[in-house]
Amino acid sequence: MSILADIPFSLLELAPMREDASVSETLQGSLRYAQHAENVGINRFWLAEHHNMPGIICSATSILIGYIAGGTQRIRVGAGGIMLPNHAPLVVAEQFGTLASLYPNRIDLGLGRAPGSDQVTSRALNRDDSRAEHFPEEVSELQSLLGPRSQRQQAASAQVRAIPGEDTNVPIWLLGSSLFSAQLAAKRGLPYVFAGHFAPRFLYDAVELYRREFIPSAVLSKPYVMLGLPLVAAPTDAEAEYLSTSSKQRILALIRGNEMWLKPPVDSMDGLWSEQEKSYVDNFLSLSVCGGPATVKHRLEVIVQQLGVDELMFTNDLYDSEHRLRALDILMSVKQ
Repeated sequence: MSILADIPFSLLELAPMREDASVSETLQGSLRYAQHAENVGINRFWLAEHHNMPGIICSATSILIGYIAGGTQRIRVGAGGIMLPNHAPLVVAEQFGTLASLYPNRIDLGLGRAPGSDQVTSRALNRDDSRAEHFPEEVSELQSLLGPRSQRQQAASAQVRAIPGEDTNVPIWLLGSSLFSAQLAAKRGLPYVFAGHFAPRFLYDAVELYRREFIPSAVLSKPYVMLGLPLVAAPTDAEAEYLSTSSKQRILALIRGNEMWLKPPVDSMDGLWSEQEKSYVDNFLSLSVCGGPATVKHRLEVIVQQLGVDELMFTNDLYDSEHRLRALDILMSVKQ
C-alpha cells in the first residue's frame, strides 16, 4: 500500500475565471468542483482571499464558503485564508461563527497576514498600514472571540462578544510562506499550512522551525503540517505538461501585472516569455506535481517521505472544467 493512503488530500480554490465566462458561471463551476471533490473523498475545500485580480473570483471569501458548504454535505469547507489585516477580528468571528452554526463541524478558518492584493488595493481595504504588525494580537483576539464565554469574563474586552461566534471554537489554522507564521503557529500550538503552491523558498526551514518550537495547546497536542502544492494531473505526462501551460500563463501575467484570466493551454511557451520570466515562473511552480498517475504518485511519495507532512492541499487550475474533475479522480487513485 502507498504511503499516501493515510495522508488526507484537500483542495485550495481560487475560483479561476476564463475571460469568456461570467462570474455566475465560474462560481457554479466551483460548486460542481467541490461536489465532485466530496464524492471522491477529498478532505477539505478551502477558498483563498484575493482582491482586485481579474480572473480570480474569491474576494467575498466567507460568502463563497457558505455557498460551497450549502451545496455539499460532508466535506470540510473553509478559508485558505482570510487575510486578517483586511478585517476586524470581531467581523471575522461573527461571519465564521454564523457559518459554523449553519454547518456544524465542517468549517475551518485559515488566517494569513498578507493583504491578498497590491498596495493600492490594500489601502482601499484597510487604511491602517500597520495592521499586519499586530497579526499575533489579532489572532489571539479572534481565538478569544470564538472560544468559551467563561474564559473571557474577567478580561477587559469581555463586553464585546461575537454573537454568533462565541463558543463555536472554529478551528484556526495559520498560513504562511515564511518563518514568521511558522514560529507563531508553533508558539500558539496551532496547525500550520505552508503555501508551497506559490512560495516554496522557505519550505524546509519553516517546517523544521515549526516542529522544533511547537508548544502543545488545548487544540493540538503535537505539530500538524499541511503543505500546499500546485497540481496538474492527466492520463499521461505529455498531456499534463501541455495542460500546465495554462498555469504558467497565469503566473506570467501575474509577474507582468496583467489580468489573470485562465487561458487555454498552448503547445509551447517559447516566444511567450523571456528567459528571466521563465526562470521566475519555474521557481514559482518548483513544487508543482505535474504528470500522469505514476509520476504524480512518485512525486507525492518523495515529498511525504522528505517532509513527513500530515496533509496535502492542492491547487488545480486547469482551463477545461472536465479536466479539473478528471484530475481529482487521478489524484485520489494514487493513494492505492
